[in-house]
Amino acid sequence: MSWMRTVDDLGFKLDLPAQPRRIVSLVPSWTETLFAFGAAGAIVGVTRFCVEPADAVAAVPKIGGTKNPDIKAILDLKPDLVIANAEENRREDIEKLRIGGAAVFTTYPRTVASAVESILKLGNVVGRSAEAGAMTREIVKSVSEIETGLGAWSKLRFRVFCPVWKNPWIAFNGDTYAHDVLRMVGFNNIYATAGDRYPRVTLDEALDLRPDYVLLPDEPYEFSAKDVEELKPLLPPALSRRVVLINGRDLHWYGARMVHGLKTLSALLSRVRAATV
Repeated sequence: MSWMRTVDDLGFKLDLPAQPRRIVSLVPSWTETLFAFGAAGAIVGVTRFCVEPADAVAAVPKIGGTKNPDIKAILDLKPDLVIANAEENRREDIEKLRIGGAAVFTTYPRTVASAVESILKLGNVVGRSAEAGAMTREIVKSVSEIETGLGAWSKLRFRVFCPVWKNPWIAFNGDTYAHDVLRMVGFNNIYATAGDRYPRVTLDEALDLRPDYVLLPDEPYEFSAKDVEELKPLLPPALSRRVVLINGRDLHWYGARMVHGLKTLSALLSRVRAATV
């Protein structure tokens, strides 16, 4: 008999004979979420980029990176379920795991709303639906408070250049979770209509799109104060005073991080906005 039949975000069907007792997570934000669900005892493998919660993941075997997982090591762990993401993990690795007999649940949230749906689906597939439901209710409450708090800023949206990489500069378009987070906190991504989801751009091209702010997250590229100082002389005077470092996990990580991360990012950008108008 089947314990659960479900479909992941890419349309793949999973037929699980029992609640997963041995889980490998290839996605840092979902690893943090699984621990928040209280599923620590079932997590038998994570990537080296799965760093939260720090104390808990330190003791879990590492099976390579998100882009280069050790397929043999994963299969040797005999997982009941592997958690993957269509953006962070390569399709060929997911296919190799399936060929090796692993059940793979692949997520693909590209908006705040779809991330909430993914949390519920993940909670359901690992037998933690009550915990997932409680988490999503907190997130929905946070989102509602953020959107209500925007007030007039919901109509007067500043334009923002928010790169995810440097040398070359790489931005993101409107078909991404990060774009939707910026939209929710009251900012317009200048690369929303780019043809590529993660376009390579130049600084001159970005400036031609007349951003009001530059936001530099510390993930996936670790932008720092040094990058801010290097960038300022290359910007128009007004814009050079509107370069802000932000927490990359608050911007890019879905799951448990959303409970507090979205409000933290919104509060920071509200202060920034108030100080520069």
